[in-house]
Amino acid sequence: MKETGLSDHYENDAAEKLSPEKRLSPEQQNLKNAIKAFCITHQQDTHAVFVIEGDAGTGKSIVINSIFNEIQALSRGADKNSPFWKTDNSLVVNHPEMMKLYKNISESYPALKKKDFERPTTFINRMHKVGKTADILFVDEAHLLLIKSDKYNRFEQNNHLEELIKLSRITVLVFDEKQVLKFKSCWSKSLLNSLLKDIPCQTYHLRTQFRMQAGQDVLDWIEGFCHKTILPMPHKQAFDFRFFADAQDLYDAIQKENSRHGLSRMVATYDYPYRLDGQDHFIHEGRFTLRWDRSKPDEKLPWAERPDTIDEVGSVYTVQGFDLNYVGLILGPSVLYDPVTDGIRIDTNLYEDGAAFAGRDGIQDPDGTKERIMLNAINVLMTRAVHGLFIYASDPALRERLMQAQTSSTQARESV
Repeated sequence: MKETGLSDHYENDAAEKLSPEKRLSPEQQNLKNAIKAFCITHQQDTHAVFVIEGDAGTGKSIVINSIFNEIQALSRGADKNSPFWKTDNSLVVNHPEMMKLYKNISESYPALKKKDFERPTTFINRMHKVGKTADILFVDEAHLLLIKSDKYNRFEQNNHLEELIKLSRITVLVFDEKQVLKFKSCWSKSLLNSLLKDIPCQTYHLRTQFRMQAGQDVLDWIEGFCHKTILPMPHKQAFDFRFFADAQDLYDAIQKENSRHGLSRMVATYDYPYRLDGQDHFIHEGRFTLRWDRSKPDEKLPWAERPDTIDEVGSVYTVQGFDLNYVGLILGPSVLYDPVTDGIRIDTNLYEDGAAFAGRDGIQDPDGTKERIMLNAINVLMTRAVHGLFIYASDPALRERLMQAQTSSTQARESV
């Protein structure tokens, strides 16, 4: 089913939400002011780091793009008295889909240029080659940075962030350890703190949820689930939170919401085979069959914004950092019901994302880290939706447990 007749608003929604001109909340504006003041205070330091923390949906990327646009405007403007005049600044993000979005946005703002945005390895190698350092470097999704060398990605040093700090006078970074998805980027707060211990540093934690227009009980349910606990069914509210007994019924519901509101997509945990071999690979669940997202590195639009992706299932890598109006989530075979705890358990042997577990050397407690990565991926997938989250569980026991909770909640409401 293709998207037809949708306004440009829907197809450009992701870009609009990250626009440098988007109105900030008082909390976000305070953060922006704090970043600007920090940059001015430390402009003569050798190195200084500002850390932005906050859960998914608190608007971290919105703030960093807003302040980056403002500083670039001052850098390229006519005011020679500005402390940012003629400063050399860049923004890096180790996420190809987010990079597409940033570069697309830059086309609409005269102060931004496509060359201002780079992948971290590209930035590092370029700066080493020319023997320069940046004045201010903005790092989005710093939890995706590599913590070890990676020949495949042509990164020869030991730690992305360590190199980025060396190559910039001031580094402003976004960090959320609950979004770590690979051994190669196995960040923790303690690792970050150890790296920054001898550097002037300031941390600002965003707390207000802006993406998910949901009650606190929905947010608590998601957080509990990602800690392997099944909390009571959230109360009925404007945010549409539902479980489905059939994956095809879930997909039908997502297609309906997509025809109404746009930006509604299917996603799944990485429990189904997928290879970068140019072929289509499919997810099968009962009478539901749909292909995984096709790899299109040269496609200008990010996966979440392309109309044709209503016919695909996205992974954590295609939707991390993006907003969707409605999300249809398939919890694959690795997510199982645990009758002993009345919660869930994770079978790490059923995870199909081999790249996530590559490079285990130096990883303490690799089995525990595998589980943490898989639960982080579930958290990322569950926190993409603005207006509704629909869930189907592959495991029959988990599916039955969730459906029973939903039925009981419905009956309790109807009896009142």
